[in-house]
Amino acid sequence: MLSLLIIADDFTGALDTGVQFAQAGARVRVVTNISYDYKALNEDIRVLVMDAETRHLKPDEAYERTYRITKDAVDNHVPYIYKKTDSALRGNIGSELTAVLEASGINELPFLPSFPQMGRVTRDGIHYIDGVPVAESVFGTDPFEPVKFSYIPDIIAEQSGVEVHVEKEGSKSETEFSSASITVYDSENYNELEALGRKLFRENKLSVMAGCAGFASVLPDILGLGGGKKGEISLSSPLLVVSGSLNPITAEQIRHAHERGFIRICLEPAQKLSPKYWESEEGSEFLESRLRDCINLYDCIIDSGGDTGTSEYGRDMGIDSEEIRKTVTLSIGTMFKELIDKGFAGTALVIGGDTIRGIMNKMGMHEIEPVCELAPGTVLSVFRYKNESKNIISKSGGFGSPELLEKISEIVNKKEETEYVKAV
Repeated sequence: MLSLLIIADDFTGALDTGVQFAQAGARVRVVTNISYDYKALNEDIRVLVMDAETRHLKPDEAYERTYRITKDAVDNHVPYIYKKTDSALRGNIGSELTAVLEASGINELPFLPSFPQMGRVTRDGIHYIDGVPVAESVFGTDPFEPVKFSYIPDIIAEQSGVEVHVEKEGSKSETEFSSASITVYDSENYNELEALGRKLFRENKLSVMAGCAGFASVLPDILGLGGGKKGEISLSSPLLVVSGSLNPITAEQIRHAHERGFIRICLEPAQKLSPKYWESEEGSEFLESRLRDCINLYDCIIDSGGDTGTSEYGRDMGIDSEEIRKTVTLSIGTMFKELIDKGFAGTALVIGGDTIRGIMNKMGMHEIEPVCELAPGTVLSVFRYKNESKNIISKSGGFGSPELLEKISEIVNKKEETEYVKAV
């Protein structure tokens, strides 16, 4: 029976949050249908994660979509609602939190944005990435949604007039607001997050809440959504990395993996901005030759990285940066589907929420089930395609150490054993 709805703003966020419950033993379903029929949900699904795809919307559009999803969940008597936000506070933070607050009718929305396992913490209301205020980190120069402020109330105030209170560690004061409000909670480690979660649960303040995968990681035990038994993971080698991310963290991971022996294929502007290319004779021959020469034999990276030639090519085609982003996503989705249809036999790691959503759309998939994390923020999931069950690994472009791809390769190529928890 459904206990929790998670509303995510992009697909990797949906997976890295949902997996916190899956690996604790709860059955989790991630869907892309924002008008999902709760009555059609299997009885054994405890957690439903909805990818609302609001990250790149205009603030008022993000508000309307999030409001509608929240109101529908309330009307269907879902016991707990979790608004998943980006751990670097990108996207429509203010408008989406306000939508959840107003649609649910609660008086106070607790917001716990820390993800200590990934070096993202909140101190005195300021959000830090590996010790650097978020607006001064790589996320402050994000090409699509730069974070302009580090003080979270300022981030919320960009899109909302709702009152915001910062609850600092050890604070004993209980501020009374004249209207519905958002409370931002400081936390710098896992134990603090867990203690805050238990405190809020005792105070009956978790029926509607917000945070990233960090706070979600403490909730299975608190909400009684754990339980399960150990299972084994079976992954086919080699590893194929498909990257649609422009984040410098991903660029460093790709550089490191290439130096350690990964084959790297850098897509040309015409390949990225011409989705029909992959269905052409030239595109088909390109993919078949790559399958034959490397992808089915060696660890390989297909990189759509941010070369300046792509922007110039797009301008020559008369399309702006937002349309370039959408077109590249569509092209990568088309390419990936063609690779699968041509017989790719290994395991794919897809980097970037837009990228994996584009792949799902192109392959006609609307549901996926997270299984476990192979590393923090790096999620193994299972989906069905043409009546076959297939594995896929995903992660956000802003997650992970430089050695991450090398470590995932060791798991895929059976150099490291990994277990997961089966739902019962």
